[in-house]
Amino acid sequence: MRALTWQGRRDVQIRTVPDPRLQDPTDVIVRVTSTGICGSDLHLYEILGPFLDEGDILGHEPMGLVEETGPEVTSLAPGDRVVVPFNVSCGTCHMCRQGLHSQCETTQVRDRGMGASLFGYTKLYGQVPGGQAQYLRVPFGDELPVKVPDGPPDARFLYLSDVLPTAWQAVEYADIPPGGSVAVFGLGPIGDMACRVAQERGAGQVIGVDLVPERLERARARGATVFDIGTYGDSLPDAIRDLTDGRGPDAVIDAVGMEAHGAPVAKAAQWATGLLPDALAQKLMEHAGVDRLGALHAAIDTVRRGGTLSVSGVYGGMADPMPMLTLFDKQIQLRMGQANVHRWVDDILPLLTDEDPLGVDTFATQIMSLEDGPQAYDMFQTKSDGMVKTILEPW
Repeated sequence: MRALTWQGRRDVQIRTVPDPRLQDPTDVIVRVTSTGICGSDLHLYEILGPFLDEGDILGHEPMGLVEETGPEVTSLAPGDRVVVPFNVSCGTCHMCRQGLHSQCETTQVRDRGMGASLFGYTKLYGQVPGGQAQYLRVPFGDELPVKVPDGPPDARFLYLSDVLPTAWQAVEYADIPPGGSVAVFGLGPIGDMACRVAQERGAGQVIGVDLVPERLERARARGATVFDIGTYGDSLPDAIRDLTDGRGPDAVIDAVGMEAHGAPVAKAAQWATGLLPDALAQKLMEHAGVDRLGALHAAIDTVRRGGTLSVSGVYGGMADPMPMLTLFDKQIQLRMGQANVHRWVDDILPLLTDEDPLGVDTFATQIMSLEDGPQAYDMFQTKSDGMVKTILEPW
């Protein structure tokens, strides 16, 4: 089959690789019809190379048709249409039963001290082959894939793999009071969708912050009040407070993560670490990594006293300077973590209708062939051609 593989920093290539095979009696093989590029895939493209091997298959946002089922699978049959959540979760362990599928005890990567395995996401998360490929082996066939109806285009359901549940959890964790206010830092796919979910769930005031004009316009067109951080700079928290009775919003969602713009010292440290031999770079990143925390610090400054900070952007540093005094003094509630995809599927599915209140049918800015995946990664990294969300089609 054809697959998008990691070959080095900023070097992803389409290669012909062996087709996946059933390994356990509960496995299914999915013929991938659509697969997304996620903002966190850029962390692999740029920063997390020490945890990848040449030839690793990327991607964790696939959907498609069941091609083959193991002998113990009873709920799926060849031809069924499914979305594959990015958490590799068994659905039956203690953590999964608590709705914490990102902490699945069956697939936890214990030798790294990490939570559940993820498709296409480094040795830190199990080095499981990803879904930017023509076929994908999916374990736990009766528990993991989400069966969806035939008929609507893939875009109606594809985002159940990651974007929708991650944005939904970000809003859930933000604990926005009815009619309350929320500021979303970062209007990439997750931040953009978080604005839409917050509006759908009754937020009275949604504020979006970014520096990419196309992203700001997308959020503005759907009713958010937007701020260009390039215009406001360090005065951004004050400008948002002026819009929220001088207090700041009830909640702030950080949808940026480890690759925030600015922080040149941290950026240089990340870049230099990636030039070291893998064994040394892994140890340095796991024990002394430093993130670019400009967005997170601005979020802490901006949220009102007694408010909630919800972090959905992926951070990786172990030595990050956190303003603990401010967090404590402002009595800020802080929630974060990988999305527990299955926990939110039943809440989201009723919104994936022809009325399309979240705008999923037109959410993608580009639809490209899998063969054009290397170009798509470069475009996403440079934020060129208005790219916010790209779907790759393997066939």
